[in-house]
Amino acid sequence: MKTGRILLSATALVVAGAFALTGCSGERGGTGDAGSTDAPVAGFDAGATIGVALPDKTSENWVLAGQLFTDALTEAGFKPDVQYAPASNTVAEQQNQIQAMVTGGAKVIIIGAKDGKQLATQVQAAHDAGAAVIAYDRLIENTDAVDYYVAFDNFKVGQLQGQALLDGLAERAGHEAPYNIELFSGSPDDANSKVFFNGAMDVLQPKIDDGTLVVGSGQTDIGQTATEGWLAENAQNRMDTILTADYGDKVIDGVLSPNDTLARAIITSVQQSGKPVPVVTGQDSEVESVKSIMEGIQYSTINKDTALLVEQSVKMVGQLQKGEEADVNDTEQYDNGVKIVPAYLLDPIIVTKANAAEAYKNVPSLLDIVNQYQ
Repeated sequence: MKTGRILLSATALVVAGAFALTGCSGERGGTGDAGSTDAPVAGFDAGATIGVALPDKTSENWVLAGQLFTDALTEAGFKPDVQYAPASNTVAEQQNQIQAMVTGGAKVIIIGAKDGKQLATQVQAAHDAGAAVIAYDRLIENTDAVDYYVAFDNFKVGQLQGQALLDGLAERAGHEAPYNIELFSGSPDDANSKVFFNGAMDVLQPKIDDGTLVVGSGQTDIGQTATEGWLAENAQNRMDTILTADYGDKVIDGVLSPNDTLARAIITSVQQSGKPVPVVTGQDSEVESVKSIMEGIQYSTINKDTALLVEQSVKMVGQLQKGEEADVNDTEQYDNGVKIVPAYLLDPIIVTKANAAEAYKNVPSLLDIVNQYQ
């Protein structure tokens, strides 16, 4: 996620989307019945309250999203109620915040779930009160009271990360296969973690099976690779342990990291061990990781433009306010355990040093960073 000047440019993009409005984890391949796109609301006042419940501020993207939602919903004429669940609290804080939004009469509640498995009661209460529920970035599971899901195609994110790891190994390892690698995944309470990991393993598992890749620790199951809370210290501690236990005099060639925060923690661990920095993937285009990529340290990240994701969410709110069904482009893939949630998926972009200028051409603040290294 981006701060400072990025916030200003991204906000401008979303506000532009809002003007246009006023003018006009789960898993892939579920087997349940496709969910109806009929939201419980049948149009509502243009000045209505819109609730936005986001998880903690441990990632730049969540911080940016909150500001963008506040600005864009206000510009579109709504009353935004944007809340964060503190990192130190359990999911109970977010449950309470959502319930308060319901009680306060929010007509749409957009939820970036702290734990998508523990919000069924709250989203059902929202439906019972006549509000629509949009799952933002993270799927809300085990309830039919979710109307829409808006996210980047997270399985594709994982596939791009897996391919970037292979490409980086071929480019940087300095020797032929086999390559020694390690696998990291996200927090087990985030449904996206499994989707990212499954996407990456769709690319990497065949190379593990044929011996091109060797996981030195032997830890290939998502339960073994998980990073509780998406916390950098947890990733760094696990990497420290793996290096001590499994890499003695061996070099580690590559690491699958699911996001930039963890990527930097992994790199720190390897640097402190005195070993050469391996090929490390990431996600979110965080400023420090973009700098690291341009310095030739971190290998790749994923550009998931938060401004576009917020813009699409606000567009959905505008459509629901008019009594319309919100736009979706995927009605088959995101089974939350009870229904297949109609989704609007955006395309992620892999970013390496080689294509950073092109990837960030519409993000002036990041493009400025890239240009400093040209």
